[in-house]
Formats: sequence, C-alpha cells, structure tokens
Amino acid sequence: METLQRTANRGSVSTGYNIDNSVKMEADNTEYLNRVIASGGNRKTWTISAWVKRTEISDASHGGGHTIFAVNVSGNEGCLLRFNTGTTAATLDTLQIDIGAGSTLSRSHTSQVFRDTSAWYHIVLAVDTTQSTDTDRFKLYVNGELVTSYYSRNNPAQDFDTSNNQAANSCTQHIGAYTSGGTSYGKFCGYIAEVNHVDGTALAPTAFGEVDDDTGIWIPIKASPTYGTNGFFLDFKDGANMGDDESGNGLDFTEVNITAADQATDSPTNNFATGNPLGPFRVGAWNITEGATYAQYAGGNDWGSFTSTIAVGSGKWYVEIQAGGSDLFIGAGSEDYNFVGAGNGTGFPEIYYGYTSTNSVGYHANNGDVYNNGTQVVIGTTYTTNDIISVALDMDNGKIYFAKNGTYINSQNPATGANSIALPDTSARYFIGGSSYGTGKNHRCNYGGYTSFTISSGNADANGYGNFEYAVPSGFYSLNTKNLAEFG
Repeated sequence: METLQRTANRGSVSTGYNIDNSVKMEADNTEYLNRVIASGGNRKTWTISAWVKRTEISDASHGGGHTIFAVNVSGNEGCLLRFNTGTTAATLDTLQIDIGAGSTLSRSHTSQVFRDTSAWYHIVLAVDTTQSTDTDRFKLYVNGELVTSYYSRNNPAQDFDTSNNQAANSCTQHIGAYTSGGTSYGKFCGYIAEVNHVDGTALAPTAFGEVDDDTGIWIPIKASPTYGTNGFFLDFKDGANMGDDESGNGLDFTEVNITAADQATDSPTNNFATGNPLGPFRVGAWNITEGATYAQYAGGNDWGSFTSTIAVGSGKWYVEIQAGGSDLFIGAGSEDYNFVGAGNGTGFPEIYYGYTSTNSVGYHANNGDVYNNGTQVVIGTTYTTNDIISVALDMDNGKIYFAKNGTYINSQNPATGANSIALPDTSARYFIGGSSYGTGKNHRCNYGGYTSFTISSGNADANGYGNFEYAVPSGFYSLNTKNLAEFG
C-alpha cells in the first residue's frame, strides 16, 4: 500500500531547524556521488539516513531502481538501498534493501510502495548483524515509522560482515547510483538532502527527526551522532563542492556530472512545487525530468498538458516557464499549439490551458493571445524558443497576468491590477503548467526551488525564497510550503 500520507513530510512545518539545500539528481545525466573507503570501520553495525524527494517513478530504463545509498566491492554490488523500478510488478516502487559483501546477498522488498512525488520521505536504514534476533539485524524506517510489512524479507546471518566500511577490494560508497563492471546503474531521479552515515552504531530515526506535536508530521532535527571512522554528513550547502563532508571526518565525495547548477533550495523544510509526473495530464504523454522541472511532450500528433504538484486556492503566486530549446516548435499551424497557463483540473487531460477546457486560462505561443475558458483575448504578443514566460496568479482577487521576458503583455501590472484577466472560477484551486501538441515540444519550469534553465540575474520573493530570472511582483510569492503556510 502507499505509505501513509499522515506521516509524509511536505516541508510545511516551521521547526526552528532549516535544511537550506538539496542536490538534484537526474538519471539521464548520470549524476551521482562516490568515495573509495580508505580506512576500515565497523562492517557489522552502521546507519544511513537521507531525505529524498522522488520525481520519476516506475521507470525501468535506468537500471531497475533509484538508488539512495550503495556500496560496491571491486565493481560489484555489495549493499544497496533504493526504490525498485524493475519489471516485477509486485515490487515496483517498493524500497529494496540488499545487505551483502560482493557475493553474499540478503535482498528484501517492502510491501509499501512510495509514489508520492510531491512530498519528502525520510529514509533510515540501521544495520546491526550482531543481533541474535534475525529481524533486528536490519531495521528500515520511513518518516520515523518502523517498516514491518515486507513483500519479501531476507535477513543477513548473525555477525555477517557487510561490504560497507570495508577498506579493501576497492569498496566504494555511492549516493544516487551503484556501479557494476564499471557501469553505473540505478541512477536516482529527484532530490536528496541531509545525508548522514554513521559507522559503528545502529541508530533510531529519532537521532535525525521527530514528530511535530501540532501536525503529526515527521520533521528533521539537527543531528549530532558519533560518526565513527567512515561516518559522513552531506548537507549540499557548498555549490562549489557538492560532495563536501561536514561531519568533521573530511570524507568528501567525488561529484560525477554534478556541478553547482545541480544545487537546489527545494528541501524537507521548504518543499517547492515541481511538474507533476503523476498528473493530471495525458497519461504517458510527458517525459518529466530534471527534478520534475523539464516537461517534454511525447504523445505524437496529439494534445497534452501537465500541472504543478501544488494547487492553490488563495494567495498570490509567481512562476516562470521557458520555451526551452529548438525542439519547442515543430511544423506549423495546428501542431504549434503551445500554452502556458493555469487551471483547476476540470477537463484534464483533454485540455489546452484555456483553449479547450473549462476553468482554465492559457497564453498561446504562436498567435500571442490569451484563451480564457475557451474565449480568445486578442493580444498578439507571440513567444518562441528560449523566451521566459512569467505567470503571476492572484487567487485572492481571481486574476492572472503573463509576461514575456520580464515585460507584462497588454500593459498588465500585477502590483496594481491593471489589465488583469479574470479567472473563470474563483472558488477553485488552480495548478500552473503548460500544454503542447506534437512530440518534442518542451517547457522548462521554474517554481523557485530548482530550474534547468540558466538564471543570469537572480531574484527572490519578498520572503527571500526562490531564484528567478525576473523580479517577483510586489505581493506575489514563489510556490512553496513555507509561503503556503503564510498566504495559502
């Protein structure tokens, strides 16, 4: 069953402890971190803790899983913690735990599946093979709760020496992938934050988090474990050194295809909207990658739309979407239906924003007009490849505004309300996203926490959140859970 949403962390609780950054990992780019174990530690007892936000699920194209932590022995798998995305339906999107030392392997899969791409999960794996009770030799926790239901569980033998913390046979710790025979597999898709590895102690999740008394949500706390010989702490705060170990041990990781451009502010204590790979949108028609900020239509000569993971019913919100790359426009005429807009989901997935659906508004690329609930508003400000479209959505007053490269079309002014376009249904909650017709068209979204298009200037909202190319209008805010707690 899906993990209980009561305990899913959505970053909406003010804790007094903030996680500022995460690392965005994209399997298509082969992005991960690794380090060779130089000094031997405790191979029987150890803990790995990480906060993760998935952005792609049920995808067997990247080696059968999305890896959180792995240890390889002479190029072969030893220990592994990952979301399974293989071809076996019964274990799809479960958590897989491998405890081995190269050739000896105990493999387990949870019964729970983990498919929420809008929330952060806290994953803790505590291993102690010295325990006499076999089910105590590894314990898996998700959002502070012990996992007790397994599709299949295979416990390691008592006193088994795992590959982790072994300083021999080229043992290598990985974050975001594992390697075998020199090839990387199981590459992670999403965001990873606050990774703690403890050598020599099997810790409970309360070493890293706690339940908020008011909401019942599992939230992070400042961890201060005794790290041991091979312990490390990755906080991803240093964009110039994303593998920087802040435990005091100086066990920095090597970045593989990861740069400062992969640093994100989407975190367990401030969860930003992204594109939603689960919909509502035309099923199977979109490839949602790059931390769910790059949406490319793959539905053939047909229509499709995608939405944000967060819908809003109040407040004022700002998003930027770029017409990304030369493949945005193909052909002519009807095949160039590209829209950026907002809608309440009515009529999805049979929709262009504003054009064919009810309760939505969309800004059309080729004729430069706005379509409001099926009615064309003639404006004539077209946009094309690499133009950045700003969406200012005022849910308090039921208005929407669009800008092209920082200039609002039709002399709109979100700060004063001039020349606004009225939303068709002011009682609804609205998503922000895009629509396309024809394979290859794409949108690069910037909801504030991460974007794959280059930001040359850098602008935050009045609360200091988000990183945008253009100034956020007065009174408008980036779409994240801290702002939602205040304005939403």
